[in-house]
Amino acid sequence: MFSVWRQPRIRLWVVAGVAALGFLIALEIAARRYGLPGPITSQAREVIFAPKSGFLLYAGMALMMVVLTWRQRFIAAAAAIGIDVAFLVVRWAVGAKVTDGHPFGNGALWVLLGYAVIAVTRRTGRERVLLLKGVGLGLLLVAGRKTGDTWLLITSKTRPAVLDQYVATADHALGNPSWLMGRIVTATGPIGFNFLDIVYGQLAVAAVIVALYQLRNVAVERRFPGHHLVRTFLVIGLLGPSIYMIFPVVGPIFAYGTGAEHWATVSLWSETPPSEQWAVANLWPETPPPINTPHHMPFDEITPRNCMPSLHTAWATAIFIHSRTGPRLLRFAGTFWLIATLCATLGFGYHYGADLIAGVVFTLTIEAALRSLDRGWDRAGIQLVACGATVFAALLVSYRYLPLEMAKHPWVSGPLLVLAMTSVVYGYVRTVGLWKPRTAPARQPEPQTGLV
Repeated sequence: MFSVWRQPRIRLWVVAGVAALGFLIALEIAARRYGLPGPITSQAREVIFAPKSGFLLYAGMALMMVVLTWRQRFIAAAAAIGIDVAFLVVRWAVGAKVTDGHPFGNGALWVLLGYAVIAVTRRTGRERVLLLKGVGLGLLLVAGRKTGDTWLLITSKTRPAVLDQYVATADHALGNPSWLMGRIVTATGPIGFNFLDIVYGQLAVAAVIVALYQLRNVAVERRFPGHHLVRTFLVIGLLGPSIYMIFPVVGPIFAYGTGAEHWATVSLWSETPPSEQWAVANLWPETPPPINTPHHMPFDEITPRNCMPSLHTAWATAIFIHSRTGPRLLRFAGTFWLIATLCATLGFGYHYGADLIAGVVFTLTIEAALRSLDRGWDRAGIQLVACGATVFAALLVSYRYLPLEMAKHPWVSGPLLVLAMTSVVYGYVRTVGLWKPRTAPARQPEPQTGLV
């Protein structure tokens, strides 16, 4: 057993696990200082109470099951469904109504925790490590969601002033795409809105579908591949909120509209306090804001400052990238999810066009760094990561300090923004293409000459 733990990759997993646990504890303490439940508390409650997202818990269980045999997978799925049915019966018997969250998902969490116990008590050596990796992957997906929710609450409490006027002014260089898409989505009525809302809200489930394809051989090979979508997904969720703290933005529907109340008549489940009293004016999505000198503006302590960069765009871009190596149906699904997510982020008024450009650059930089870490750093990888980080920083600086100049010269600044993003896209495609192994053509036998 000790020889297994001496391996460098195993030690790396242990260090990463300890660091993740320490981060969760620190976030729990920070949330408690503001009177909020932290990610550990929120997750512990879902062992008994109705979970916020049952789909996410089942997606996490599906990730864990990549290390199991087919027989074990059927047993795990049956156990999860059976536990959920038992919870439904008990809630019905005691008259407990589910008013927030989903009435299912507890079973999936119980199965995840159960396999963690089995790994410690019933497995040894490499099999224990592999099962713990599977359980850890599933729990990390769920914990990532809880961590993100806590981060968003902290941003609303610690950043009373937002920079929406700066981004909205800079967005004139792109033609105010959120205002255009907002009118289009409004015209589609409840069908169009709720369809996009489902796509927007279940992004993690789409990521799990792509990840399951990438991890389909784990049970046979008894090892995980060096790089897969879940790694990128989790790193995006870990680093993104730190940018929210640096560049707090609430989005056009809140800063220039009536908030989520705008969709109250068509949404099936939107319940958000009104925020119109904090807005500059009720302009979104009919009237683009005038070009004036931007200023910091105060906002409420409820709305998350979660716009810059657009992490939904970042995650959808990561799904698109990783789906390229799959079959045609998976590639089509990745393309669809990216397009639908872009339409939703803009059309719902949650993001400006500038957020989306920053989100794409953010993802490609992280993806390049993770691929370089997996295959070994080389000159091309270092240059790509440095280029992406530089472009991302330049975007934030230009949005903050040059928005008025960008708005006054849209035919120059707009193409420059798109060109900056395209340069990172081109650099990524070119570098990753160089990294792909090339198969040499079959060597033809040389004609034999001489006397016989």
